[in-house]
Amino acid sequence: MTTTSQRFFISYAGLDRPWAEWVGWHLEQADHQVILDVWDWSTGDNFVERMDEALKQADAVVALFSQSYFDADRWTQEEWTAAVARRDRIIPLALEPLAAADTPHLLAPRLHKNLHGLDETAALAALREAIDGGTRPTSPPVFPGKAPAAGPAEAEGRTKPRLPGSTGQPDVWNVRRRNPDFAGREAVIVQLRESLLNGQQAVVQALHGMGGIGKTQIALEYAHRFSGQYDLVWWIDAEQSDQIPVHYTELADRLGIAKPDAGSDPNARAVLHHLRTRNRWLIVLDNAEDPAQIAPWLPEGPGHVLITSRNHNWRGIAHPTGLDVFTRSDSLAYLGTRIPGTTPAQADALAQDLGDLPLALAQAAGVIGSGMTLDRYRQLLTGNTARILQEGDAPGYPAPLAATVGIATTRLDDNHPEATALLRLGAFLGPDPIPIAWLESARPHLSTIPGDPDDLMWPHASLQHLGRYGLARIDHETFQIHRLTQAVLRDQTDAGQTEGVRDDVTTILRTIEPGDPESPDSWPAWASLTSHLTAQHVLVADRPDLRPTLQQAAVFLIRSGQPRTAADLLTSLRETWTAALGPDDLEVLTCTQYLGHATSDLGDFRSARPIIEYTLTRRRRTLGEDHPHTLQSANDLAAVLYELGDHAEAGRISEYTLARRRHTLGEDHPHTLQSATNLGTALSELGHHVEARRLLEDTLTRCYRTLGEDHPHTLQTATNLATALTELGNRVEAHRLQEDTLARRRRTLGEDHPRTLQTATNLATALNLFGRHPEARRLLEDTLTRCRRALGDNHRQTLQTAHNFANTLHELRAYPEAAEMLEDIRGRQRRSLGDDHSDTQSATRSLARTLTAMGKRYEAQKLLAGKKPKRRPGRKRR
Repeated sequence: MTTTSQRFFISYAGLDRPWAEWVGWHLEQADHQVILDVWDWSTGDNFVERMDEALKQADAVVALFSQSYFDADRWTQEEWTAAVARRDRIIPLALEPLAAADTPHLLAPRLHKNLHGLDETAALAALREAIDGGTRPTSPPVFPGKAPAAGPAEAEGRTKPRLPGSTGQPDVWNVRRRNPDFAGREAVIVQLRESLLNGQQAVVQALHGMGGIGKTQIALEYAHRFSGQYDLVWWIDAEQSDQIPVHYTELADRLGIAKPDAGSDPNARAVLHHLRTRNRWLIVLDNAEDPAQIAPWLPEGPGHVLITSRNHNWRGIAHPTGLDVFTRSDSLAYLGTRIPGTTPAQADALAQDLGDLPLALAQAAGVIGSGMTLDRYRQLLTGNTARILQEGDAPGYPAPLAATVGIATTRLDDNHPEATALLRLGAFLGPDPIPIAWLESARPHLSTIPGDPDDLMWPHASLQHLGRYGLARIDHETFQIHRLTQAVLRDQTDAGQTEGVRDDVTTILRTIEPGDPESPDSWPAWASLTSHLTAQHVLVADRPDLRPTLQQAAVFLIRSGQPRTAADLLTSLRETWTAALGPDDLEVLTCTQYLGHATSDLGDFRSARPIIEYTLTRRRRTLGEDHPHTLQSANDLAAVLYELGDHAEAGRISEYTLARRRHTLGEDHPHTLQSATNLGTALSELGHHVEARRLLEDTLTRCYRTLGEDHPHTLQTATNLATALTELGNRVEAHRLQEDTLARRRRTLGEDHPRTLQTATNLATALNLFGRHPEARRLLEDTLTRCRRALGDNHRQTLQTAHNFANTLHELRAYPEAAEMLEDIRGRQRRSLGDDHSDTQSATRSLARTLTAMGKRYEAQKLLAGKKPKRRPGRKRR
């Protein structure tokens, strides 16, 4: 290469690191300076800042083109865009064949050199020509040849890389055939490769995880994918640790250093000694179980060791990497390849049923691909889990999932029966993480767990055994059993055991006290508990001891913005409890009240109304007019009438309910404040703005004093007051109040909670009143996207947000886009609310206004013919 030294920044995708190091090495050997992240940047550095500095310092950018390099989801998209935009010179090197469609338009005109498919001499010549523009050295390059079998690393402490993509296998190799169905796991492969390359001496990496997670498949793919970077790759089945010396003896024989009469141990130690001075080797210890028995046989020296294990405890021996199930996108990609013709929705449902477990996906693909429909497989998976999980060809896996679980459980039971009892108990809880604290609290009352109930170390020891056998994922606070492992275990539990375990599950769930379900501070604890209460196989509706807990769980789901899950739970509970207790039972009526509330929050106000009216009628008859439960049903009826557009009747009922609540509960009771907020909202909608403001200001003051500034009801009252202030023309104060409320709701409820989205929509309305239309548009675009995802396209709140967005587009003179949105909104509102609802009427007027602005006056007049002017939609209540 040229003797004029230049400074190069090497831009590459993570999987192409071997190429980046090979190019960087040879550039430095030619007296150039190289900026390469893995050589020059430290963990914790700001990537964007370091890249920016590198681009400023570099004379040119060497870009290593591959399909991974142009992946739309890669962070390096910013990198190559900046490189092209800011550098006068970019040197593209193609590492694999690229179609025109693979290269972004920005880089398509760039000439590039191909490095793929070349031997090292030709690749060096291509690199030289790319850097020097075709000049040649005065003497032919000397191929450096293979690294010596033994010897120190090359100068400067960095071993010269082998040419990436080299064809053929290492000289010493015993790895089985590559799995052609391997898919996904790219991030894991990249992390594994980088971790192995970051060490100076023998780097030991342990991939650990439950059975069927694909540990061996990842190790196999790694060995094949990077075979060109090693001179020796040796695979050892380490499940029986006493056989490891025998496998090393086979390697010694392959290396020509074995002593036939010495025995396996001396020959194995000769191999370990040999590897201390040899470069570029990889030893794979597959399915290792006992770290203590593996440790004496770990090689040292400038090579790599990769361990796969169910056991998670490799501290002090290896760098552990815990493996989880497939990401959903990896599952969909795998199923799409193995089961052609599967729709994304079908694949997603199957992946959900299988918990994204790689082995289960492979088995399902084998069964479905051999003549069973996907729907039939899912049906069998629900009713005959253990049976169907015995079927299916899963290449690369030693046994089907049911057998894998059965073998591990049998071995566990033989050695640690108390751990098996804990495993069975966990199988009857939900598939989400199980807090260990739950077990600790309930231990004295659990009948199916053998041993001393006062054992201070329980369940620590049992959990360690579950982790060692790969039957659960363990961390310092929770443990988790995969849903399919749970299903197999439940199928293997006889009826007598099942009843006892269900009793213990009830005991555990009953003893948990997450706190007030109305308070966001308690929601994380409630979320953990509710995930188990609502799991499909956790049958708790018939357990009387759990009724109060289940009712509180429903309140949590409603308040935290999960009405669909709440409605599903309450529908099941109502059916079971009505059959056992009768329709007038207090707990049945409470369940029915919450069902009406959840149905209303789903936006199905027409269905919610008869549920709420039914509850109110029965409560009046059985409890009386002034009972708090009766007044709550009256409040709910006013709220749903308001949503249905009957503001006058909603106001009348709210006034009646407020008076009775003040008399029976007092001025500052949370239920009284709820009725006051609802009445104030109705008064504002009916045009009584001064009276509404006075009532809402008083209510907000009381909420601050009794509930606190961040309580959900306080924030709802603040939102409704801001609307009343807007109607009175006090826009500055309304805007300030909406901004403060939005910040508090984002912090306490989250970005996607329906109440947060409601306040964001209201704030955008305030911004429009100030003429800040571009700012309002940005806020509404984000809010509308979140509404559609959280609530659905047809929910009233989504349509109100879309309506505000369309009006903002009108103000920005984007009339065609606004008209198209308003047509869609109006059609959806007519179907769900009717022609006479105020929301529908408001959308009709907005559409007519936009059509007029477009010069379509006749269409606008025709649209408005016979329509009565009505007020714009009101604000949320409750």
